Amino acid sequence: MNPLELFAIAMAIGYLLLVIRENIWCWFCAGVSTACYVWLTFAAKLYMDMALQAFYFGMAVYGWYVWTSGRSNGDEKPVVRWPVATHATALAIIAAIAYGNGHLLATRTDAAFPYLDAATTCAAVWATFLVARKVLENWWYWLVIDAVYVFLYWSRDLKWTAGLFVFYIVLIPFGIISWTRSMRQQVA
Repeated sequence: MNPLELFAIAMAIGYLLLVIRENIWCWFCAGVSTACYVWLTFAAKLYMDMALQAFYFGMAVYGWYVWTSGRSNGDEKPVVRWPVATHATALAIIAAIAYGNGHLLATRTDAAFPYLDAATTCAAVWATFLVARKVLENWWYWLVIDAVYVFLYWSRDLKWTAGLFVFYIVLIPFGIISWTRSMRQQVA
């Protein structure tokens, strides 16, 4: 049992619970957790995921900024929906970049699961951006991404982290319900 992994998990749980509630302190928890995971994923030879963790750290800063500056009249930044065409374009770009990165990892490194690592990383970059912008559809991306991460982390002997992602999957419906309710209240 790795104490750093357990601490990172505790902060990641804090992040998810706070993001469901649209609490800005989620971004602090995200920053601490991702800083720990940079090291953990490097040690597990999940190099794209390591880069993703570094990106998450930057997104924690960005998320804090957007959620703070997105307020109007003292209200929180509103939850929004984006058009299907935007998501379709994003998925095509994610697939192309993931294939290219996966190929590079497969041919030039000792990366474990290079194509899955690249695909989850690319998709998670987009999904994290959606969270920072408070786009409702982020939750559906995370459902798929997190399911793949359960396999990746379990296979790389990061069992506790795999468990964290199972927990994430269980909490995703609560995020969908909470953010949908918030969006409807803003419209009413």
